[in-house]
Amino acid sequence: MNKIALLLVLIVLVYPAQGQENSQKEVEIALDEWHLAASNADYDAYFARMTDRSIFIGTDATENWSVEAFKAFSKPYFDKGKAWSFEAVERNIFFNEANNLAWFDELLDTWMGICRGSGVLQKDMGGNWKIAHYVLSIAVPNEHVDALLSIKKDTDSVLTKKLRSKNTIMDHKD
Repeated sequence: MNKIALLLVLIVLVYPAQGQENSQKEVEIALDEWHLAASNADYDAYFARMTDRSIFIGTDATENWSVEAFKAFSKPYFDKGKAWSFEAVERNIFFNEANNLAWFDELLDTWMGICRGSGVLQKDMGGNWKIAHYVLSIAVPNEHVDALLSIKKDTDSVLTKKLRSKNTIMDHKD
């Protein structure tokens, strides 16, 4: 009887870790395939990895796109056979207790140098991990922040005034 109880305890302790380990690999694959689809200019494969309500936030302060707007913006790049090429060189992935929601951050090797991507994936009804939210940022070494602030000061001033005059909070609910 004690052996059965011990076995049940071990199963209860090990099974959740195994499930999360599998999810970790699945999320890694989903993100790698998503980046690869962009590198290969495979529009359908790229957007198949995103939810119907995905949000993509780019490096420019004005780039906050719904998936439909991002499709429209991106299509000409994919149609030319060259979208963008991002390769993860470091990635951290975390999961909720239900193991159906993941959030991550990654450092990317890109044509812009090192960038940081971060986002949220959710598991759909078919058990596939899909990107629900993605944020791309250009990583700036701290010793270069003053120079960067000088470069973007005028643009930021104009945009800040424009945004404050609109005084809107974006709501992507249906």
